[in-house]
Amino acid sequence: MIGMSDWNTNIINEFRANEGRVGGPFEGAPMVLVHHRGRKTGRELVTPMMYLADDRDPATVYIFASKAGAPTNPDWYYNLTAAGKAEVEIGTETYPVVVTEVTGADRDRVYAEQARRYPGFAEYAEKTAGIRVIPVLALRRD
Repeated sequence: MIGMSDWNTNIINEFRANEGRVGGPFEGAPMVLVHHRGRKTGRELVTPMMYLADDRDPATVYIFASKAGAPTNPDWYYNLTAAGKAEVEIGTETYPVVVTEVTGADRDRVYAEQARRYPGFAEYAEKTAGIRVIPVLALRRD
C-alpha cells in the first residue's frame, strides 16, 4: 500500500512533467500545487489539490479542505490560514498568493459549484454533515 506522502510525491512529479496535468482519478481536473510552511515544524511543504477558478476574477482560485470527507480538516488548511499567504503552481507558472477563508453564502455558492462539476465533493459534504462544514479558501495572486 502506498503512503499518502508517496502518493502526493507521485502526483507532484506527474504534474511537473506534464505542465500541470495529471491522470488517474484527477484526469482532466484543474490541479494546483500549493506551497506552504508547517505552522509547527516550519518545514516547507507542497500539497497537490483540485481547484476551482473564479469566473469573475482570473487572479483567484478556490481550494477545498475536504480531506475526502474525513471528520477533521487537513493540516494544510491550518497552515494556510495561520500564514495568510502561500505560493502556488498552476500549469507551468509559480506565483505568490494571499489566502483568505470564504464564508457564508459565498462559501456555499463556491462549494456547490465545485460539487456540481465534481460530484465527489458532494459526497464529501454528505460524509461531514453534522460534523464539520468543509472550508473553502480563496487564493488570490499577490
